[in-house]
Amino acid sequence: MSEQKLIQFLNRELANFHVMYVKLHRYHWFVQGRHFFTLHKLFETLYNEMAEDIDELAERILAIGGKPLATMQKFLAETTLKEAEADDKETEIMFSLQKDYMQMVKEIKTLGLPLCEEAKDEGTADLLTGLLKRFEKHGWMFNAYLAYN
Repeated sequence: MSEQKLIQFLNRELANFHVMYVKLHRYHWFVQGRHFFTLHKLFETLYNEMAEDIDELAERILAIGGKPLATMQKFLAETTLKEAEADDKETEIMFSLQKDYMQMVKEIKTLGLPLCEEAKDEGTADLLTGLLKRFEKHGWMFNAYLAYN
């Protein structure tokens, strides 16, 4: 039973990652402002990173006996994030991304890691811990940007 709850959690995060992937592409294409060139490149880096995370997470779901979600309809039904709503201005985009990354951090800490412990799944815990550390760093960087602007 604990394995099934963990798989459900991982699928929800997989849905979140897909929403973030699309959102990062949108921001990459439509960002405006004096930091356009820097942010355009940053968002490309982040969506490429998210693409790798999607693949790794889906493969982990398969490795522990689950079936990853694989349609946009299912991703949108399961996600805890919202699709892009920012007006494509730098500060709005960065605030939106900071909020989303911190939402995923919170979910990993409060739901994912306890489920890994319950299922005695150290491999998934290791994957989630790596994501957690990187997402926390992104959140810190978005906060630093927002403090300056």
